[in-house]
Amino acid sequence: MELNTPLKTPAEALNDPAVDSLRQDDARRAARNAAALALSNVSAKGLLFVWQLLLARLLGAEGYGVYGTIGALLAVGAAIPDFGMGLIVIRDVARRPQDGGRYLGATLALQPLLAVLGYGVLIIAALLLGYDSTLRALLALAALNLLVDALGNMCHNQLLALERMVIPAIISTGHIALLIALAGIALATDGGLWGLYIATLIAGVVRSGVYWLALLRTGTRPVFPVDRIVARGLLTNGLPIALASFLALAYTHADKMLTTALLGTEDTGQLTAGFVVVYGVIELLSTTILVAVFPLMSRTYASGRQAMFDFMLEKLAFFNLTLSLPIGIYTTLLAVPLAALIFGPEYTRTADVLQVLIWYTVVAMVFNVFAKALLIQNRQKRLLLIRVGGLALNIALNLVLLPRMRVTGAAVATLIAESVILVMVLRSFDLPADWWQRTVNHLWRLGLAAAGLVLVVLVLRPVHPLLAAVIGLPIYAGLVLISGALARDDWDLIYRLALAMPGGTVIGRYWKRQLT
Repeated sequence: MELNTPLKTPAEALNDPAVDSLRQDDARRAARNAAALALSNVSAKGLLFVWQLLLARLLGAEGYGVYGTIGALLAVGAAIPDFGMGLIVIRDVARRPQDGGRYLGATLALQPLLAVLGYGVLIIAALLLGYDSTLRALLALAALNLLVDALGNMCHNQLLALERMVIPAIISTGHIALLIALAGIALATDGGLWGLYIATLIAGVVRSGVYWLALLRTGTRPVFPVDRIVARGLLTNGLPIALASFLALAYTHADKMLTTALLGTEDTGQLTAGFVVVYGVIELLSTTILVAVFPLMSRTYASGRQAMFDFMLEKLAFFNLTLSLPIGIYTTLLAVPLAALIFGPEYTRTADVLQVLIWYTVVAMVFNVFAKALLIQNRQKRLLLIRVGGLALNIALNLVLLPRMRVTGAAVATLIAESVILVMVLRSFDLPADWWQRTVNHLWRLGLAAAGLVLVVLVLRPVHPLLAAVIGLPIYAGLVLISGALARDDWDLIYRLALAMPGGTVIGRYWKRQLT
């Protein structure tokens, strides 16, 4: 990949042909989509995040360990019915919206069959891992959601491709609200995990039904008979993505599955509590923007605007790092009071897990940007090889470290493996020397801001952890600005996104006056 764009002032960047190739309507659409998904994540994913934390207290460490183990199995199994088709549909239908019906018909024919296959794989996996009969029975009920979710996800992907992202945002929020309400009733009436999974199944059925109604209202309908060329393309092009996704999910959740098998569900509960925090951060800060800009990046790369594609890739990676770094610092230095406050006295080892696992978040948020770029470039096979190596390393490290370090060993194994696959994915791009010079220049300046934040937290932590968090964040933001960690062309990207937001016209007029 060529990254030869020189640093520019905002005035120069505004007139640069490579930057101007991002048309104003594209910027508005991307910002509107990001805003819709951000609202959905704050309301739906944020609500779900709080609910997951509350479940830790309601279920206790052992029950939460069972819940975490089943959740890990379901997450890995979900890659089978999706089979990589979701990203293919978003990419292709974003380029050719008129083909949406053909893709919908093909996914409707293929994915339910794959869901049945995934169900069987999960049941067999639970037997091979030696889980007890109660856990296996709960899994048999919970895994019915593979089929239910597949029916809703195929509509979700179509709406994303059409950039009707407000609709999925509303449906996601409603689904989570319904799920929490039903699950709350189940737990309040002593339904336990059985009631919880029945509530999940009912909420999933409602979600899929609403998704189909919403998609049909856009005029998109499945086309039959199934277009064999489209179906074949989904299977052949989706296979590397499916394998990579399966390996990525297995890599992410292998620690919980192995912890249950080697140490028991109580230890898995401690690990799951830390994982919920990490997953919540990634969903709220990283997934939102990457999903929103995926269609735009796909069109940009397909149209041959390599300079703009490179620009977006570089800036998204650095923005993710800038956002995640203070979270890593806060969590590491405040893990003990944070774990006691959120999870309660039963989760005595969660703080040790969080102090290590939170840095997996920082590394993963950067890795996700480059992984998305490989998919857009249709380099799924390369990503698959990276995932294979990462999974093998993660499993090997878990097998070595879990017996020696107990549950903290799982966090250490995950962090080491994620760091290795980040290096591997960076080596997949042909990054010139000037790219690395700019990156190092940004990183050491960002490091100064991070060091300032560490000092502030260490000074204020004895007074009160909350005070350290409240005062530290604006100081970090100020240090990022003063240090020059943000490049001059970063300000142009911020400017263009600001133009697309409410009040953007006023911001644009003021900005231009400052430049003249």
